[in-house]
Amino acid sequence: MITFRDKTYRCTSEIILSLVSGKWKIAILNELAKGPIRYNELRRLLPDATQRMLTMQLRMLESDGLISRKVYPVSPPKVEYCLSELGEQLAPMLLMLCDFGTTYIESFPDEVSHTNQKHA
Repeated sequence: MITFRDKTYRCTSEIILSLVSGKWKIAILNELAKGPIRYNELRRLLPDATQRMLTMQLRMLESDGLISRKVYPVSPPKVEYCLSELGEQLAPMLLMLCDFGTTYIESFPDEVSHTNQKHA
């Protein structure tokens, strides 16, 4: 058993799953894996995410050390997000998850109703 941030886990993979659990976290990380993105662009890329939810998920990813937030001192304020060093280490694993997801759903072709994008 591992105790981390006042929670007990059976193994470290449970910690990672808790870091990326959240409706939009993997989608955010996948977009940031392509390069730095401003907040409004991220909102356009994830149109089903509400402003409140996107902001909350970004703050959680930042507090967990997976992304970095840079505020430029201009008017109006410009905020840009990118993967941190830890986030960069996680990116290949997210790609592997997406690849496995594709392989998995291809195993059940009669159950797939819509697949226009491989990655989130």
